[in-house]
Amino acid sequence: GEINPVSSLRKLHTSTMQLMRATGALLVCAMALGASEAALLTAGRMAPSALLSLRNVASRRSCHLAGAGALRMRGGGGGIHSIVAREVLDSRGNPTVEVDLTTDIGTFRSAVPSGASTGIYEACELRDDDKKRYGGKGVQIAVKNVETIIAPALKGLDPTHQAEIDQKMIDLDGSPNKNKLGANAILAVSMAVAKAGAAQKGVPLYQYFADLAGNKKLILPVPWMNVINGGSHAGNRLAMQEFMIGATGAPSFKEAVRWTTEVYHALKAVIKKKYGMDACNVGDEGGFAPNIQENSEGLRLLVEAIEKAGYTGKIKIGMDVAASEFYKDGKYNLDFKNPNPSPKDVITGDELIEVYKGFVKDFPVVTIEDPFDQDDWEHYTKFNAVMANTQVVGDDLLVTNPKRIATAIEKKACSALLLKVNQIGTISEAIKACQISQGQGWGVMVSHRSGETEDTTIADLVVGLGTGQIKTGAPCRAERTAKYNQLMRIEEELGAAAVYAGEKFRKF
Repeated sequence: GEINPVSSLRKLHTSTMQLMRATGALLVCAMALGASEAALLTAGRMAPSALLSLRNVASRRSCHLAGAGALRMRGGGGGIHSIVAREVLDSRGNPTVEVDLTTDIGTFRSAVPSGASTGIYEACELRDDDKKRYGGKGVQIAVKNVETIIAPALKGLDPTHQAEIDQKMIDLDGSPNKNKLGANAILAVSMAVAKAGAAQKGVPLYQYFADLAGNKKLILPVPWMNVINGGSHAGNRLAMQEFMIGATGAPSFKEAVRWTTEVYHALKAVIKKKYGMDACNVGDEGGFAPNIQENSEGLRLLVEAIEKAGYTGKIKIGMDVAASEFYKDGKYNLDFKNPNPSPKDVITGDELIEVYKGFVKDFPVVTIEDPFDQDDWEHYTKFNAVMANTQVVGDDLLVTNPKRIATAIEKKACSALLLKVNQIGTISEAIKACQISQGQGWGVMVSHRSGETEDTTIADLVVGLGTGQIKTGAPCRAERTAKYNQLMRIEEELGAAAVYAGEKFRKF
């Protein structure tokens, strides 16, 4: 029959677009698994312009793929080929360790965070102490330890053997606190190994963490957003370090992010009106740092902002006191940034308990972290005994360390663990700490650090471990919002299977 050129061109165009969509879908998977563009160019014998076109198609298709469950490709076998480390910057402009780990499947990157208010029992964050570079905060020694000690020892090992690899690094270090190789060196590799293991298994990272922990429940957490900064995170006179909000009444994680973000903006308007535009500057974690001293004033600001945004009763308040920062000679100095504090601001542990009781009575405070010094077991135990309806979280007290957790269980010192992977130094040890805590009926709050990176591993970790709560700063600053954005992607990918912790965040 007669050939219709217009119809033929349309059919050719349709077939070409279908082929590009299919190839683009494969490209999404390949690049998600870490394949480099150079490798794709070589393997597919593509011109760079062709790869660009396919990448554009892949970008358009990626949302559909995620919504449909995100096609996952099983990567197959093969061990670790190489590990490269480098010195990069964290969100405070201080050096930290980043690692690229390469297997048959691709290259997997991780970067470790760093804390400002650190507990004395944390695993060692190895710094160079060379005052000529970054004021002594360089991490070149840790980088060298990765490349000259850890990398050769792990070459050829199967990245799906997470516990075996983590233990090998612990043994290579040989010290009780990882001060030989550095917890920052070890953790960077441990996190990259987990990403490579997930890719090799062909599952999302959050599912891989769930599998490692033997956890059957994937839970989207309540995001506890730090919206007022004090303590070591800000230059104001506020002693207590973090004032947080959590949308426990929201129906989903995405809505929880929206609600708390709306309160954040309402809070900015409240602060601007009361203290001026200068008071709207933000601290290390994106929270506002108005020049106030009274901790109750910070709580009143939150209540006003929550009411203004229309979420009274649906959004609760949390606090990270970081009391070790203002504990000295057996007392707590609530004006510790002032060289000449008033005697009335220097109080005993028993007096501080009464302060907290007042907060819980007058405000919707449902979780309090580090209310006392990291060695003040006496007052932790006293306080926990009278806080049946308020979560008492151990951070500096526990430092994600199973031995410290065991002591706290024995003394009944708290009711929740703050899980920070860099406090202990490996993914396997962090999972163990979580399992011990959950086994006691405790809550577990996964946490960022004040010196963060764009790495989003903890977003997958909190879902995989099903802890029901996370804190990773304000909805401001890219290193903070990166975690919230990743959690929204995970919720979208899970679809109807997504479960938000909500009011059950303590013990889902």
